Amino acid sequence: MKRVILVAAVARNRVIGHGPDIPWSVPGEQRLFKEVTLGHTLVMGRTTFESIGRPLPGRETVVLTRDPAWRHEGVRTARSLVDALGQAALLPGEVVVAGGAQVYAAALPMASEQILSEIPLEPEGDAFYPAFSEREWVVTDRERFEGFDRVWWRRGRASGPADGGRASGTTERARS
Repeated sequence: MKRVILVAAVARNRVIGHGPDIPWSVPGEQRLFKEVTLGHTLVMGRTTFESIGRPLPGRETVVLTRDPAWRHEGVRTARSLVDALGQAALLPGEVVVAGGAQVYAAALPMASEQILSEIPLEPEGDAFYPAFSEREWVVTDRERFEGFDRVWWRRGRASGPADGGRASGTTERARS
């Protein structure tokens, strides 16, 4: 089975969306989303897909929908997360879950990694990234950018208090 990786931009209050919009504009964050997801297969909910409006170039897309009649050129559809992950496993690259809130929550127990852009804001919103126990995850990398940090989490136990709960190979890189 391929790795399941959750990729999201998350505010301090776990907000990821407000209606069909992302409630912030942080230069460079979406470019990094492209870098991380290019060549892989995206799994996302219909509402998330419709907010984007089209298949993203260089990536296969599987859209989760409860509507059996829903179709869009250039994407595959699935009625359940299990079906979506099964389809994605047969497509190029890793399986990258790209939202929305319900899909992240359902996929989190199956995820082996999370790549989160931590946005230092607390905007209003109606879509939230699921809470997760940091004791079950290890930070393997953190990159600092102007306006956000990109943090890589891997499922596993932290090494202990001597390293602040980080894996021994953790690096911190600053970028602007």
